[in-house]
Amino acid sequence: MPLDPQAKTFLEQLALQPGPTLATQTPAQARAQMRAGTPLLGAPPPVAGLRDLVIPGQEGDLRIRVSTPEGPGPFPALVYYHGGGWVTGDVETHDALCRALTNAAQAVVVSVDYRLAPEHPYPAAVEDSYVAAVWVASHAEELNVDPARIAVGGDSAGGNLAAVVALKARDVGGPRLALQVLIYPITDCDFDVSSYVENADGYLLTREAMIWFWNHYVPDGARRTEPYASPLRAADHSNLPPALVLTAEYDPLRDEGEAYAARLAQAGVPVTITRYSGMIHGFIRRYGMFDQGREALAEVARALSTIEPVR
Repeated sequence: MPLDPQAKTFLEQLALQPGPTLATQTPAQARAQMRAGTPLLGAPPPVAGLRDLVIPGQEGDLRIRVSTPEGPGPFPALVYYHGGGWVTGDVETHDALCRALTNAAQAVVVSVDYRLAPEHPYPAAVEDSYVAAVWVASHAEELNVDPARIAVGGDSAGGNLAAVVALKARDVGGPRLALQVLIYPITDCDFDVSSYVENADGYLLTREAMIWFWNHYVPDGARRTEPYASPLRAADHSNLPPALVLTAEYDPLRDEGEAYAARLAQAGVPVTITRYSGMIHGFIRRYGMFDQGREALAEVARALSTIEPVR
């Protein structure tokens, strides 16, 4: 399908404001650029409750932001891991999206400010992400959350972390997770699959940028195939929570996201997979710009609001 007209207009406008490519920037510069662009996505919607908390992390304090909807509860919960290639992004860059999900799904959303690479390379982000999921499960009553309806989710690198937390929770015996929401997730370290070749440049996220992200996150190439770095490479995908997997047609990560959905289905995991035709990477965070971003947000919200409790 052709590029979505709204995505096409966005990319054309972006091209009128040339700047340094990600691969030529330092991590600090890339983080500043992402933060500077965040207000252009629109003001975060109001929610009934919003709290910034500090919880014990693997190596020091870990910041989380808890968004709570209107109503008596107990609510389903989504432990959310932001995108940004494990190098950029934070709870602020994804605040509007998390609040919108809180309202649309009537769910508590816990956004996790995990440690970033290269200062904290793999597996630091995995450790923080898992600790946050354990903390939410063990503080469900305090958060007004139903402990049988806890999901993990995220976009891009956050989708990678959500998939990995689901794997780790199975491997170590908890917490019990009812759903994994994987939004154009990174699931592998292969830069030569078809979607990487077809969408190498010109669609916001580039092949060059992904190589830059991986070089910072897992500088030791031998470790990139570990299942907690590349979950597609796990030997066993059975006994994992049901999954909602969203991909974008014009995204280097399209094929690995869809391959992961297929691998889960082959292992007997209930999976819903939706490819958003004509869309580019990052479209759900830009739900204020793209109709399909709002559709994807609504799809995630439906999955959360109808989540089946784990038994």
